[in-house]
Amino acid sequence: MSFAKGSGIRPMGQGSESPPYLVFGSWRGGDARGGWGACDSGGTMKSSRSSSSPLVALAGLALAGFAYKKLRRDLQFFEGKIVLISGGSRGLGLEIARQLRAEGATLALLARDPDELARAKADLLGRAGKGEVATLPCDLSRKEEITRTVGAVAERFGGLDVLINNAGIIQVGPLANLTPQDFEETMQIHFWGNFYLMWASLPFLRGRKGARIVNVASIGGKIAIPHLAPYSASKFALVGLSNALGVELAREGVRVTTVAPGLLRTGSHVQAKFKGQHAKEFNWFATSDNVPGFSVSVEYAARQIVEACRSGRPALTFPPQMRAAEIAQAVFPNLTAHVLGLVNRFVLPKASSRADGMEAWSGEQSRSKEVTPGWKTGLVDRAAAENNEKG
Repeated sequence: MSFAKGSGIRPMGQGSESPPYLVFGSWRGGDARGGWGACDSGGTMKSSRSSSSPLVALAGLALAGFAYKKLRRDLQFFEGKIVLISGGSRGLGLEIARQLRAEGATLALLARDPDELARAKADLLGRAGKGEVATLPCDLSRKEEITRTVGAVAERFGGLDVLINNAGIIQVGPLANLTPQDFEETMQIHFWGNFYLMWASLPFLRGRKGARIVNVASIGGKIAIPHLAPYSASKFALVGLSNALGVELAREGVRVTTVAPGLLRTGSHVQAKFKGQHAKEFNWFATSDNVPGFSVSVEYAARQIVEACRSGRPALTFPPQMRAAEIAQAVFPNLTAHVLGLVNRFVLPKASSRADGMEAWSGEQSRSKEVTPGWKTGLVDRAAAENNEKG
């Protein structure tokens, strides 16, 4: 048997001092040196790991130290930050305020109702936290009032670090019972109100380390939901605005997060306005929010938003089933439209031909104990009481 010269393979008994060994797939003699170790003349592998152990340990310590510093920095991100929250007097906005104040943020809450704001402030001051809380009545349908209010916040606290656009209104009903004014009202709040809040805040946000804007839209801004046409149309507009500003402001150090949550147990069914067959519209809306696994708690939702704001994440859709629905809409838009059309046709209430079907009723006015008994809305009713939705 013959072997190619230089192959590193020698037949046994032909001048080799010891039997050959396979190291990294090649035959070497007893004096060979290999990557993980070497073979001595007796055939014993010598490990070279011991010499690199101190270096590995030092690298591990360095990584651990870096991770610890980053964790501390992240946990302290909101400490001392000046945060303005529109719609901060109740529901999701109030829960976001609770979590941010627990982390040391200074808060400015905006809402239309002074009494709501007073209750929200008392709620916050009664919980753990050290950040100051200011409440400012503000009508987001008035541009001048928005500009004046944002300026007052920046003047009082010496600047602004984070803007969270959370204010919103919900009108529920079939298209036949809606009017152009319903669309105008939702666009005024969800699009123009948020636009002017951002526009007025940008001079104060630019140049601030860790500047953030969070726009709370909805899965209804990614998928058209029947019987929520004004809401869905205006949330689509907000998603587009938020994404557009996000890609432009990133170069200036202002990170914008667009949030598209699914159904939340905030207690908003009390504040929503209903048209058409009021009792039936209230029933499907309130009971949908009440289903565990289909809807999520306000605490969970606020936690997701706070973490996205902390990291400066550009987009957030939750819970996972809503993310799946968003993907389905993008990949199968025609199928999604057909399915939602069937839901509108066979599941949701028909339009009302009565004169009062054109009237907007509150949740309390629309509720019928026969159609929607208390056991069907227990979770959301409790959420309404806990999150300042009932007044």
